[in-house]
Parts: sequence; structure tokens; C-alpha cells
Amino acid sequence: MTQTSQSSSTSTPSLRSRLGTLVVIPWAGEHHEDGADMPFLMAYSLGDGVAGPEDTREAVLEAAAEIGLPVGGMILDVAMAQKPPVKVLVEGGQAVLTMPYLHVNCPVPAQWTTAARTRGAVYVILASRPWPQAAPGAALTEEQLRAFAADEEVLGTAAHCLVPVSTVR
Repeated sequence: MTQTSQSSSTSTPSLRSRLGTLVVIPWAGEHHEDGADMPFLMAYSLGDGVAGPEDTREAVLEAAAEIGLPVGGMILDVAMAQKPPVKVLVEGGQAVLTMPYLHVNCPVPAQWTTAARTRGAVYVILASRPWPQAAPGAALTEEQLRAFAADEEVLGTAAHCLVPVSTVR
């Protein structure tokens, strides 16, 4: 079972209201290149923006472009960015994901935290396809998460970035 976390808004009201409720879900899993666990954070909308799910999808794509996140298969290495648009702080069983339009404290399992500390980075996905079935508090099975997170249409229309892990010193 996986937990979801809801965000608080910090930006432009018109685009913000079109984005609807943004939610983040964490998981760790084997990375295809080296077989070691990779920590993932996927942000997605519930599709409840003011103009409906299709407009929510467009709003997410607009936000990704505004932030400078590539959509599709390319992965932005945030460590190479001059002004990183995305930050992840890992501390005390929590991941704090911060980016324009999204600031969320997300409880993460021990496997996720270990993977984040080992790799020193988190793979963040901003999905443009809404996922209303995965509302905060909803119980999700691994199969449901896998079906959404591995869906080629979801991945092909999402922004992808690798974000260095920050910790409280």
C-alpha cells in the first residue's frame, strides 16, 4: 500500500486554479540500468482544476514549460541547472518537494530514504495526465501504482528530472 500527500500552492492563481489539486506519491524500485533501488516522487493532478481534466493536463504542461522541465523522455539533471527549479529535502522519514506551484511534505518509507541517501538524488516525475483515483488518503495497491507510473502515455507526456538530495545539517 502507498500513501499520497497533498500540496499547498505558492504561485500564480490563474494557472494554479487550472492545475487543481496536486498530489505526490513516493516509491522506490529497481533501476533498469544498474539494478539498485531508485527513489521516485511522482506529482500529478487529481484533474479537478476549474476548467476540468483536459484543461488540467494543459495547465500541467504549461507549468512544466514555465519551470523549464522537459516533457517526454528527456531527463533534466537539476544538479547541472544554474537556478534549480526543483528541490528535494530528505529528513526524518519525510521528503519535502519544492518547485513552483508545489510544496509538499511527503512521508516516505525506509526503502525510499535508503535509496535516496545511497544515490544522492531522487527521480521526480510531473505527470500531465490526471489521476483522480489516487486522491490523498486513498489506498493504492502496487499494481495500481505500477499501471499508472509505467504507462507509456503517462511517461511520454510527463516532465522528468533527477534532483540532488538535500538534508538538514
